[in-house]
Order: sequence, then C-alpha cells, then structure tokens
Amino acid sequence: MLDIQKIRSDFPILSQKVNGKPLVYFDNGATSQKPQVVIDAITKYYSEINANIHRGVHTLSQLATDAYEASRKKIQTHINAKFAHEVLFTSGTTHGINLVTNGFASILKPGDEVLVSALEHHSNIVPWQMLCEKTGATLKVVPMDENGELIMSKYDKLLSEKTKVVTVNHISNALGTINPIKYMIEKAHEVGAAILIDGAQAAPHLKPDVQELDCDFYTFSGHKICGPTGTGILYGKEEWLNKLPPYQGGGEMIKEVTFEKTTYADLPHKFEAGTPNIAGGIVLGTAIDYLNEIGFENIQKQEKELLEYGTKRLLEIEGLKIYGTSKEKTSVISFNIDGIHPYDIGTIIDKQGIAVRTGHHCAQPIMNFFCIPGTIRASFSFYNTKEEIDLMVEAVKKAQRMLS
Repeated sequence: MLDIQKIRSDFPILSQKVNGKPLVYFDNGATSQKPQVVIDAITKYYSEINANIHRGVHTLSQLATDAYEASRKKIQTHINAKFAHEVLFTSGTTHGINLVTNGFASILKPGDEVLVSALEHHSNIVPWQMLCEKTGATLKVVPMDENGELIMSKYDKLLSEKTKVVTVNHISNALGTINPIKYMIEKAHEVGAAILIDGAQAAPHLKPDVQELDCDFYTFSGHKICGPTGTGILYGKEEWLNKLPPYQGGGEMIKEVTFEKTTYADLPHKFEAGTPNIAGGIVLGTAIDYLNEIGFENIQKQEKELLEYGTKRLLEIEGLKIYGTSKEKTSVISFNIDGIHPYDIGTIIDKQGIAVRTGHHCAQPIMNFFCIPGTIRASFSFYNTKEEIDLMVEAVKKAQRMLS
C-alpha cells in the first residue's frame, strides 16, 4: 500500500493554494508535477558539475559526461532496450516523432502507405502528413468506434505490402484508451512495416518493455513522468537507427568534417547534434529512479482505484457523459455536461482550485468523431486522492447549477 500523504509531501507544489483553495491538480495528462528530489537534482547539477559533455578533458566535463551517460543507461534498463546506444535523448515526444519522420523521407516513395490511428495526438498526425506530402506516400487512418477503441478488423484490412510505417499511441491522451499495441506490432511486421509507438501517455503509468513488444521505435516525454520539461527519449532498434540519416547537422554528431566530405558519428551521437539539455537528461534519470522506487505496480493500483472512483462519482451528475469507455483504460476521464460548453465548466471550477484541461486536447479528429467542440479532461496521477475527486465533483455540480 502506498502512503499517499507521504508521497504528496514529496511534491512541494501540491501544498499550495490556488484562488484561495487547496490545489487539486488533475491535469497530469498535460504534465506531471515534480518531486523535491528532481528539483534538488537540477540545482545540484548547476551548482556542482555544470559543464559541456563529451568534449572536455577537465574534471567537470568528465563528471557531467559520466552523469549524462549514466542516465542513458538507467533509461535503457527501464525500457529494457538491448543497447544503450538505442536510447536517444530528445526534447520530448514531438521531437522523437519528427526525427523518425525526417529519416523516412529518404525511404518512402509514391505509392507507399503510412497508417496512423484515429486516436492520435496532433504530434503523431501532422509530421506524418508532412512526410506523405514530401514523398508522395499515402496516409491512411485506422478508425475507432463509439467506445474510443480502434477497430482491429479494419486495421487488418488496411495492412498490405504497400504499408511501410504504422504509428499509434500506446495510450490515448484524450480518452485514456490503452491500445492493443502488441497485436498491432506483430501484424505490422507480418507485412514488413516498421512501427512507431507514441508512449507519451503510457510512460507515466507503466514500464514499456521494448524488446518484449518488439516495436521499432518508442518515444516519450520526460515532463509527463515527473522529469523536467524539454526532455524526452526516442528508442529505436539499432538496425533502424543505422538506416536513417541524421536529423540535424552540427557538433557531436560527426566523426570527421572537411569541406569536401563529412562522416557521421556512431550511435547514439549521430542523432544528438549540438549541446543537449544536459541537466534535463541527467535529471530525467532521477525522475525514473523516483518512479521505480514507488513501483509501477503500486502506481497502477492507485490510479485504477482513482479511475473507478472518479467514474462512479462523476456519473452521479445528471446530464454528464463520459467519452472513452474502452475495456482497457488508464486514469483519464473526458466528459461533458449537456448544454454547457466545457470551457465554461473549466473556468468556474478553476476558481475552486481545481485544475483540469478543457478543449480538444490536440486531438481534434477524436472530437470531430463525437461531434463535440471538446471535453473536460480530468487526468489522475498516483499522488492524487479520492478526497480530491470529491472536491472536483462538488465543484462541477456548482458550476452546473450556475450555468444551467
């Protein structure tokens, strides 16, 4: 059993008041809060070992390099990558996806097909659209049903020898749906397609085993897993990373430069041009250590209880509808109340200290499917409580009375 109050004391922001009310932070799908150990690690880096990495022979540079590469190794272990050089530091999930799409621009040709799912965040739609426009490939969409689940029979029919890439999120940011990615990976490989998994919303809730999944690429953001903003990871199978050209040119990603010819560095440096977010990369390892100390089984149990309790309490409100009712779901509840715009609810409950997300959640195709302008999204983390859910429910009821 988790000692939730002890865990909450690790997060200084959770003890503050907003608009004179205790903060209830239910916007974890957008970004997680940071424990003191992460905040301290950022201060420690800049106070004690701040230096550029991989280049210097002086002591601070070596200390910073060792800490940065130790973090890479931690992340390799966390996701069970075969090699540390399959783990690339990025600025976030969007960066990781764009790195891959940029690489496939030299591989795809007219007549090839890219499959995306109807559940994607814009960050996993737009880069592929741009890629298809550039290469002449065709973008095809795996449809969803009213429960917010992908229709696997349609997916099977869309796959063909023309399919070169499949891209799908592990968990929907807008609905909380957990997609059957193991099945989708196996089927993609049967037709010789590569597959990228957007793990931005999954990484806070579970430990992805990239070797067990057998995915070709897996990407996630640090700021959603209690780490700093501007950090992320792209895992890629060694064979694919060797096939793809560099994403950016500059320092660190080169082996030798002349005005006649440049040769590129080995993995992972081939994809890590320029001075990286050194502090962020190091402290991302600290955040992963923190989550592993709590234990992902404990995290999942706590969040499952919050999801079940939150669903039950919200459905007590007359006229409230939940979007995303898949059998496999994580701790996200997207809902609306009949006749009231989600923005209005969000604005009023903010005055009660309740932080939720309103709008289309960078998933406009999902909102178009349901013919709605957006939803109110409450996304729970392991440090949230049932008492906070009660506060949200009462605030929503108050807003409903005011707006009806």
